[in-house]
Amino acid sequence: MIIGRKREIEELEERYQSDKPEFVAIYGRRRVGKTFLVKELFQDKMAFYHSGLSPYDKERKITMRDQLEAFYASLMRYGMEENHCPKSWMEAFGMLGALLDEKNDGRRQLIFIDELPWMDTPRSKFLMAFENFWNTWGAWHNHVMVVVCGSATSWMLDNLVNSKGGLYDRLTCQIKLSPFTLGECKRFFESKGIIMSDYDLIESYMIVGGIPYYLDYFKRGKSLAQNIDALFFCRNAKLESEFIRLFASLFINPDDYMKVVKLLAKRHTGFTRDEIVEKLGFTSGGTFSKMLDTLVASDFISSYHPFGRNQKEIRYKLTDSFCLFYLRFIDGKKITDESYWQHQQNMPQLNSWRGLAFERVCFSHITMIKKALGVEGVSSTESPWIVKGDEVKTGAQIDMLIIRDDRVVNLCEMKFLSTDYEPILASDYESAEKKQ
Repeated sequence: MIIGRKREIEELEERYQSDKPEFVAIYGRRRVGKTFLVKELFQDKMAFYHSGLSPYDKERKITMRDQLEAFYASLMRYGMEENHCPKSWMEAFGMLGALLDEKNDGRRQLIFIDELPWMDTPRSKFLMAFENFWNTWGAWHNHVMVVVCGSATSWMLDNLVNSKGGLYDRLTCQIKLSPFTLGECKRFFESKGIIMSDYDLIESYMIVGGIPYYLDYFKRGKSLAQNIDALFFCRNAKLESEFIRLFASLFINPDDYMKVVKLLAKRHTGFTRDEIVEKLGFTSGGTFSKMLDTLVASDFISSYHPFGRNQKEIRYKLTDSFCLFYLRFIDGKKITDESYWQHQQNMPQLNSWRGLAFERVCFSHITMIKKALGVEGVSSTESPWIVKGDEVKTGAQIDMLIIRDDRVVNLCEMKFLSTDYEPILASDYESAEKKQ
């Protein structure tokens, strides 16, 4: 059963039913459900399926030869007569075209290649061969639909979505798959027979975000705290090494990306580009800009204009819930208590963390907040507002401003409590002063 993804499903089904060649690219943060979506929709309709080998291998690097042998095994699995392992990607895609021609019965042929960027090993000339496959074979067959997925967002954007080479303007459809919303997380848990209070549902989102792969680890019959201990703090916890694996599998130079993410985790309001460059000792230029753009496109960080500041001032902040939780409570800490999260529930540091984490959840659900306010049709930008105090003026802060194009600003204050919130009104202050 597919939770949510209504727009994406409609788009993919429309492409499948078309009477022309379709070339679809799906990208998004790793673990967000790209492979699951395609498999659930088209599992019984695939003429060919292959997934690249993960480059994250502690023992050795994955080579071009490894990738070709895996591709050859997929060709054999889908009916190619025993042959020899291809020596190049040009030969490999030639074999794929021949296999599909042989299997052609006039019906739609769907070719799904998962984790395409992983197949592009150094000096393999993979991209050249893949371009040739589409331009000289795929694009000439009206019954063909090629779907490719990739978690390495920078590769997908550079070589497919924004390609300036042989695949320029070749995509007929591009889909960015985003994490689940809170509502989709709730439906996901309910499909597993897990019933959570709204409080626990939101806290689970603060910890792992709307990432289906992580949500699927939650066990029925355990409290939220017990599930979090099993994921992060128990011996051989499921996600104890996920942070490093996540970046190692996505980026060629994962250490630089992790340095940016770790820096942004230190300040709730984020840093400007110049501040990041200065603090990390990076060189400001196109490579650094690409790094920031990739992290934004991968849903790890976001950018915004602080209200009341120069419009050229852009700040970047870490918004990926999993990374924020990992860096706050796990990275660099030697926690031996396997029930750590259960024992910390009423500690002041958790209450402080919850308040800030809830603000991030609200910013990631701005569409729903605007709908609740009845202004979903009005374009807007969102930003916190902070004025530092000094000897002359008092500081002030508003958690969220919704700055609307109809010249109205909504002021939003976030509070994460287990009971109903009762605000203190100005009239209450006046009454208290009179009594004094």
